[in-house]
Amino acid sequence: MKVQFNIRFHTKYGESLWLCGAENTWGNEQGANGILMKYLNYDYWTLELELDPEIFQQPLAYYYTFQTADGERVPEYKTTRRLQLPLQLENPLVIYDTWIATDAIENVFYTAPFEEVLLPAAPAAPLVPVADANYIFMVKAPLLEAHQAVCLLGNTDALSNWNTAAPVLLQRTGAYWMVQLSIKPEPLSLEYKYGVYDTSQQRLIAYEEKENRVQDWPATENGTTVLQDGFIRCANHTWRGAGMAIPVFSLRTENGLGIGEFNDLKQLADWAQQTGLKLIQILPVNDTTATFTWRDSYPYAAISAFALNPIYLNLETVAGDKAQDLVSSLGPDKERLNALSQIDYEAVLQIKIQTLKKLFDRLGKEQLQSKSYKRFFETNRYWLQPYAVFCYLRDQYKTVDYSKWTANRAYDPGAVAALFRNNPVVSFYCFLQYHLHLQLEDAVAHAHKKGIVIKGDIPIGVYRYGSDTWVAPELYHMELQAGAPPDDFAVYGQNWGFPTYNWPRMQEDHFSWWRNRFEQMSHYFDAFRIDHILGFFRIWSIPLDGVQGIMGYFDPSMELKADEFHERGIQFSEDRFCTPFVNTIVLNQVFGKQAALVKKQFLATENGFDYFFLPDFDTQRKLENWFTCNGDAEGLKPGLFQLLANVLLLKQEAGGFTSYHPRFSLDQTLSFQSLPHDQQVKLKALYNDYFFKRQDAFWKKESMKKLPELKASTNMLICGEDLGLVPSCVPEVMQELGILSLEIQRMPKQPGIRFFNPAHAPYLSVVSPSTHDMSTIRGWWEENRELTQTFYNEMLQLQGEAPRYCEDWINREIIRQHLAAPAMWCICQLQDFLGMDAHIRRKDPAEERINIPADPHHYWRYRMHLTLTELIENKAFTHLLKTMIVNSGR
Repeated sequence: MKVQFNIRFHTKYGESLWLCGAENTWGNEQGANGILMKYLNYDYWTLELELDPEIFQQPLAYYYTFQTADGERVPEYKTTRRLQLPLQLENPLVIYDTWIATDAIENVFYTAPFEEVLLPAAPAAPLVPVADANYIFMVKAPLLEAHQAVCLLGNTDALSNWNTAAPVLLQRTGAYWMVQLSIKPEPLSLEYKYGVYDTSQQRLIAYEEKENRVQDWPATENGTTVLQDGFIRCANHTWRGAGMAIPVFSLRTENGLGIGEFNDLKQLADWAQQTGLKLIQILPVNDTTATFTWRDSYPYAAISAFALNPIYLNLETVAGDKAQDLVSSLGPDKERLNALSQIDYEAVLQIKIQTLKKLFDRLGKEQLQSKSYKRFFETNRYWLQPYAVFCYLRDQYKTVDYSKWTANRAYDPGAVAALFRNNPVVSFYCFLQYHLHLQLEDAVAHAHKKGIVIKGDIPIGVYRYGSDTWVAPELYHMELQAGAPPDDFAVYGQNWGFPTYNWPRMQEDHFSWWRNRFEQMSHYFDAFRIDHILGFFRIWSIPLDGVQGIMGYFDPSMELKADEFHERGIQFSEDRFCTPFVNTIVLNQVFGKQAALVKKQFLATENGFDYFFLPDFDTQRKLENWFTCNGDAEGLKPGLFQLLANVLLLKQEAGGFTSYHPRFSLDQTLSFQSLPHDQQVKLKALYNDYFFKRQDAFWKKESMKKLPELKASTNMLICGEDLGLVPSCVPEVMQELGILSLEIQRMPKQPGIRFFNPAHAPYLSVVSPSTHDMSTIRGWWEENRELTQTFYNEMLQLQGEAPRYCEDWINREIIRQHLAAPAMWCICQLQDFLGMDAHIRRKDPAEERINIPADPHHYWRYRMHLTLTELIENKAFTHLLKTMIVNSGR
């Protein structure tokens, strides 16, 4: 069967277009990059193929790729075109396509949350061929109302000759609106336009925007012409939704065990439906059980990027009808733990694991033989088997640090398979993951029935000693730690401790680890937040001997060579610039009267004025270990950390070459302040060029190696957490790929302003007054009197002195501003919603905060002070929130 592909795309000399599809779709002609098309004229590229008619029995998925003169490849939106036609297959087929750019807003409405929950398509009608039809018109129109349809008018009899009283109506078939027509070619070209038709009033509401669509008559006779016209040209930013953010662990119920569970999401979804909220956003729910202590409360330090956390299991559901006696005795524990204002993570985890082991002894053998479990296991074997064995070895050796195990330090598939067989401990961990899967899947299905989508969270890193790094250490830079440079929330930066990714190695198999991770998440989530999306451009990397984030640098980056310093007139000396600058003056400035004690214990000198650290203390890690063993009664550690960070450059040696990275905020160091003024000016100019100019194109190129392929691998809606020190290329890339940005009022991205106005948010964004890493609205109001006064006058446009505390009407006004924003989504922390009502909110706003990023040892234990039942029964508050959402048009 002859099929001719045509696409309108303006190109210049040296540029080309390629047809790409599923493997083997086009036969042996397809190369690694697809099939090169032929330049037809200024408007069109074309390609004719002989295809097996059998491929049209299923939707034909394909896309086009543009190649620049420099060889850079820019694919269109890969997953948008799925062609299924009612064809008499012996006739030639001529297809005219419209380029679907990755930044087209309409693409968002064909992601999972819209297709499956919010804007579900009608069931596809049978595609019955129409006799004598030689034209098929296809267009997508995702935002039509239930009583609306797409219609078609044009300059021929078959298209009613522009008679608006009798337009041609298209039929909804899955994602497309389609119509088959018999049109006789005429001397003039075919002109037509789509419109929106009101089926209840039986009238044309409006034509689509812009000029008429024009199509020259094809040369092929006795064939079928398919016009795939992309999206109808109508307003594409009218849909707006509201959601809430709350960690699963924070949910409170009457019969809980001191922590929220997956089952509790059902009740939360019930309340969300009553209020008009359309989305529930949660924090990561992967297994973090590394130490069985409160430190495992940190949800971003998962020992597996695939396994779920057993602490979210509901014991009664696991017990079912056959083992309720094993959980009925937990009454006193439940009453004690559930009465706590915060989570007792260790006690909850201990009770749950102990009880789950009893339930496994009673139920495990039978359940692991079930067809349901076997299907689950086969689907997840690739991660579940090594994870379960990892947990067994963790328990055996009492540590997740596999470098300390006496056997199986290095992952061996054969050894893992042997340990997996007939091992009850290993089977126990499979049993837990099976029930976690069932409970989360059930909760999500309930939410979907209520019209609520669930948004997950993908951490940027993995735990250093977890199943992922044990199985495939080559995918990570184990010699580095990921973190973030200093900012207003963490003045010494952040060190998350995670290894950084070996992106070149991951790219070798087209990011299979990431694609598997997305596939696993898609079982439960409709959308997800990429934690620290900046890490896909460059990651802040800290050597293992560093403790504070300030000791890091961006990787990858265009490092500095020694020659560049000399070229700029900087009197470069590796010893002066890369070694902690410590002399008597500096010591007195930092330590005052304690300077003598510091000299005696930690330093040495050759001339009595300049000092250097003794070998036992010459890194932050060595100092950290020493103070851990000896304590810090004199409070010297912060000053000593400051001295070790009192450098201008960080030296890096790799591949036989030496390069340098400017230390972040180097102009604030005592070392910098001791330089001659002319050297300060030249070094600061180099610093600014390094961080804010030279890297941008390089970092964009790095991101485009990863993000397009990763985004194309999933149909979940992707939102990026793009806060912090944001390179100017980040918004450009996110917009180009249709990834939603995060806009926070108190963290403006534009320089020179103190607050971001939600009214200025881009459509493809999420606006929020706070995140889990910040204080709530009420907490923030009390932190900085000067700042809140400015906010009161400028953002709320109110005169006089701001109230000392955030009264409920102020909280409501801030939420109202966010709900009124043009952004697609307004997602607020549940605490911020509750803050709108003085009768329901918590008394002390400080108790509402979830995380403090500056504290690497923070205990994540926030709980709602109300039960979900109490929340549902509070009709006044539900009515308040619903009214605000309805009035905002969300």
